[in-house]
Amino acid sequence: MELNLTTAKGEAAGSSVQLSDDLFACPYNEALVHQAVTAFLAGGRSGTHAQKTRAQVRGGGAKPWRQKSTGRARAGSSRSPIWRSGGKTFAAVPANYQQKLNKKMYRAAMRSLLSELLRQKRLVIVEEFAMAAAKTRDLVARLSVLGLSDVVLVCHEPDENLYLSVRNVPWAEVMDVAMLDPVSLIRHEKILMTVDAVKQLEGRLG
Repeated sequence: MELNLTTAKGEAAGSSVQLSDDLFACPYNEALVHQAVTAFLAGGRSGTHAQKTRAQVRGGGAKPWRQKSTGRARAGSSRSPIWRSGGKTFAAVPANYQQKLNKKMYRAAMRSLLSELLRQKRLVIVEEFAMAAAKTRDLVARLSVLGLSDVVLVCHEPDENLYLSVRNVPWAEVMDVAMLDPVSLIRHEKILMTVDAVKQLEGRLG
């Protein structure tokens, strides 16, 4: 499969890049993509929430009052769940929300998603995209020329100037191929990818 490249001015570069059919011509598997996105989001949950039971709350060791002849309900501890400052009946405990997803399934989901983005013309490939200086204004101007207003920039290797330029742009995100995930691909309207990034991605997902 051949795809025409785009220049930094948003025009046709006059050249094309050969794309792997195994990566960019796969049928869209909605169920698999949904499973990959769900597993990725679940893995990002910290799961550090915790509460104390009546056994973990400090104090309450002495019986508040004697069992009988007081006219009040019997009580064995001031840290009972029905008491103020008492423990929780069903206390929350730290949990691991990670979901198992095989590598083959994850790669298949990424291939399916990239193929669908290409069919929807949401994937833009350029020869290179680097910043001479860390200036947000210059980056916004370059993306505006390309007609991109909600985009994730995928590069072959980290570019410090590019990272510094994009950090104040709420509608843009930059990452290298190793950091690419299905949520980032779905979250943004357009995907801007360099030729070197495409070749590296074919090696990782091929």
